[in-house]
Amino acid sequence: MIDKKNITGIILSGGKSSRMGSDKGFLMFEGKPFVEHSIDALKPLVSNIIIISNNKDYDIFGFKRIEDEIENTGPLAGIYSGLKHASTEYNLVLSCDIPLIKSNILEKLVNAAVEDYEVIQIESGGKTMPLIALYKKQCEHIFLKLLNEGERRLQFAVNQCNLKNVVLNEADALFTQNINTPEELKAITL
Repeated sequence: MIDKKNITGIILSGGKSSRMGSDKGFLMFEGKPFVEHSIDALKPLVSNIIIISNNKDYDIFGFKRIEDEIENTGPLAGIYSGLKHASTEYNLVLSCDIPLIKSNILEKLVNAAVEDYEVIQIESGGKTMPLIALYKKQCEHIFLKLLNEGERRLQFAVNQCNLKNVVLNEADALFTQNINTPEELKAITL
């Protein structure tokens, strides 16, 4: 397993949250904001955490907050911004809208890391999840080149890297559910 001192946690909290209507990172689940669930899942596995957001309210969590290097270009630019500011070779990336995420799910990514792969992402229910993934620092240059060429699709960018999927079993799929609508939020709080 990679030593945690060589892993940075990067939380993407810069989305527009148009379907939810408010900043998803601050939605409450089990008495804590969504972003805090991401922080708690990352902490045992990383040496430091960076939050990618233009919203200064995230400063209350006490972690380095980085604004998008290239604004309004989606999660690809968010990951690029995080990689640019990370000082570690490995970087665990999470979006802030996955409140059920647990450290043991992220640990599967860390345990799957071998030299050959630049990106190791979760695959759950037949869907790949580049917003629950381990990225090597060298992806920064690939992503910047694509962004400069006008590319915005994260899955396209990830597919330009040496990629590995970690397939979750059905029981673990619940922990990777991202919450985008008030209805989805209501469904997990019942």
